[in-house]
Amino acid sequence: MIRLCGFRISNYHNKVRIALLEKGVPFEEDENVHGSQKPEYLAQSPMGKVPYLDVDGQLLRESAVILEFLEDTYPQKPLLPKDPLGRARVRELVTFIELHNELVVRRLYNGLFFGGSFSEETKAAVEKDIAKGVRALKAVAKFDPFIAGKDLTIADCAAFVHLPIVTLVTKLAFGRDFFEDIPQMKPYLKMLGERPAFARVNEDRRAASAAAKK
Repeated sequence: MIRLCGFRISNYHNKVRIALLEKGVPFEEDENVHGSQKPEYLAQSPMGKVPYLDVDGQLLRESAVILEFLEDTYPQKPLLPKDPLGRARVRELVTFIELHNELVVRRLYNGLFFGGSFSEETKAAVEKDIAKGVRALKAVAKFDPFIAGKDLTIADCAAFVHLPIVTLVTKLAFGRDFFEDIPQMKPYLKMLGERPAFARVNEDRRAASAAAKK
């Protein structure tokens, strides 16, 4: 049996959960696992992050690795194209979404959401870098109707959990949505949100966020 370990506010946990639901893979979920640098947790996840996957007692870490494992193990409903170039294009999109968009604005999370702060230098660097990331994503995204083309892929799982956060952060930090020049973005995310797996994960994320604020 597969067990997904993490928490439902984590976008990387939710990316994997959407993929599991879309692929129809039976799994259990431990939704009360939070990242930690304590030795007992590092024994489960050496970087101290979530999520991790327990596969009959064998552990896998990193969401990208987990999705590759699921694709190899459960190919009946694929979330990657068959041809190598198509698969590479999808992975390229995921890299642009995560490395050049979500991880860029993540540098402002502490100051915006967790009571911390960031310097004006950090804010300026993020503004410059996120502009590049959005430009790159705009250049490769298809929205036809999915972000990689005709079929749903792992890039859509990533886009749905990460890109709304980029919108939120850029609005809060810079006073505008940096995706405003990509008119397809809002209808695309709305379309994904109407799929049962995406809607379920999003509803659970909202419930977990509300519970965390109490």
